[in-house]
Amino acid sequence: MALTSALFTGLSGLDVNQTKLNVVGNNIANVNTVAFKASRALFKAQFYVTDSAGTPATSDFGGQNPSQRGLGAQVSAIQKDFTPGQIEPTGRATDMAIDGDGFFVVKGKDQRYTRDGSFGLNSQNQLTDVSGNFVQGFGADEDGNIIQGALGNVLIPLGGQTIAKATSSAGFKGNLNASGPKATGASILQTGVALTDVGTAATGARLTDATKLTDLREVNDDDTPGTAAMFADGDMLTLSGKRAQRNLPDLKFTIDATTTVADLKQFFNQGMAVDTSVAGPTGFDTAGASVADDAVLTIGSRLQITGNAGKGNALSIAGTAFSSSNPNMGLRFSDTDASNAVGESIFTSLPVYDSLGNELNVNMTAVLVDKTDTGTTWRYFATSPNDTEFTGTFTPSATPSDGQVIGSGLIQFDSDGKLLTTAQPTIKLSRVATGAGSPLNVSLDFSPMTALADTESSLLNSEQDGVKIGVLNGFSIGANGVITGSFSNGMTRSLGQLALASFDNNNGLIDEGGNMYSTGPDSGAATITAPQQLSAGSVRAGALEASNVDLSDEFIGMIIASTGFSAASRVISTSDQLLNELLQTTR
Repeated sequence: MALTSALFTGLSGLDVNQTKLNVVGNNIANVNTVAFKASRALFKAQFYVTDSAGTPATSDFGGQNPSQRGLGAQVSAIQKDFTPGQIEPTGRATDMAIDGDGFFVVKGKDQRYTRDGSFGLNSQNQLTDVSGNFVQGFGADEDGNIIQGALGNVLIPLGGQTIAKATSSAGFKGNLNASGPKATGASILQTGVALTDVGTAATGARLTDATKLTDLREVNDDDTPGTAAMFADGDMLTLSGKRAQRNLPDLKFTIDATTTVADLKQFFNQGMAVDTSVAGPTGFDTAGASVADDAVLTIGSRLQITGNAGKGNALSIAGTAFSSSNPNMGLRFSDTDASNAVGESIFTSLPVYDSLGNELNVNMTAVLVDKTDTGTTWRYFATSPNDTEFTGTFTPSATPSDGQVIGSGLIQFDSDGKLLTTAQPTIKLSRVATGAGSPLNVSLDFSPMTALADTESSLLNSEQDGVKIGVLNGFSIGANGVITGSFSNGMTRSLGQLALASFDNNNGLIDEGGNMYSTGPDSGAATITAPQQLSAGSVRAGALEASNVDLSDEFIGMIIASTGFSAASRVISTSDQLLNELLQTTR
């Protein structure tokens, strides 16, 4: 009986050591498998035959221990070692490794989990593994905000996604020269000849807003109306003015028999980009076009344009800058006092973008308007030729519009030159009938600016957050799994975020082969979060996790297993030999 038992005991030794060799062989075979986790075979004693259960000690007997004979070994468990492998860079943007705990979530017919991050993009720009399973993650809304919740396929639409962003804020930096002169005057442009209205009396009268342009006549030296009409139905007027010697965009106006002086005033206000809502310096008329009665003539009036305060708002309509298709219109404007437009000022321009990515130009002029013991006050004037209230062709309106004027406000500094104005003012560009959102509201940030004494002022646009149309041409993946797309216009935006699954017991997972795991009865349910949340590790893009197989340990294990296998076989051969000798004794 004992010899027969020895045969089965040796057989169990062959079986368990064969299993260990199989585990070791599998580990060695996968030494270069991405993210492979090595296994180990654990043994335990099988059954014991108890010859004696032992006896307790007494006063005259020391007791006896149990006497048991083992009947071999069996495999108690094959455990995986989920220690992370070394992270090795690959340079491929779609390769990913997990630094820490967790598994990538992939989905084909079923949802599976893997540490193998050798991913790629398919023909639909979806992130997949080498077996075609879809990598799962969280999507992003149109503003690039990650929407954590339901899992979905990770999409990286290279070359397919276009984007534009409307400007919502613009920042400025620089120093406004507090030692410059305060703006105490403004441009005053007047027509060189006096005009009269022949439609009110035979001898003519001074002009009013209701005077029709076709009734305008030049006043003769003898204080009588001229006979030549300066305007006629169908005339096209063109205004090409200048502001601080910078060319303003042309504005055209086709008049008719009903066009009045009030319409012409609107035309000049738009064409010269005068902000009529801002009060002028003390002693000057309200900014904008007006009619000034001639002080000498009894029936004559002159057309007049008063600009906004400051040297940076100096207006000019030189030579034929105001012209007509009618050769009889010979009105010319001159600066009545070239020294009026004084005051420290600075100009800058900046690009902004509407919601469709159209690039628009905004002109900013800052003017020193006040100095007190507590500091300085500046006024900014914002204009844009791209405001849709300014089309380049003037149309009279019952509600007058300044056209290019898009905003104005005060910037106040204390006696140390530090900004006092905390609120960020807003300028508004009309984008009516362009397909873009209207109005375009842009907040202005002057917080980096100072107002200290200097030789001249400086005003620079340091930033603005809008961009023109751009195509997705690259991406990167952060440690938190967020996929950030880079567009050809320089903009970046979150496209989505990878998801990681964590388990209470990784050893409870079922290895499905192909570097895939599924939940097992003792693994616990998957806890799916973003990387770096709860127990989930970080994502390392452009790298892969290597196998955690230690070849030196495996070779030692292989020697031990093969030695154990050989020794167990000797037990069988020895038992067989003894049984044969026993049989020979009967002959």
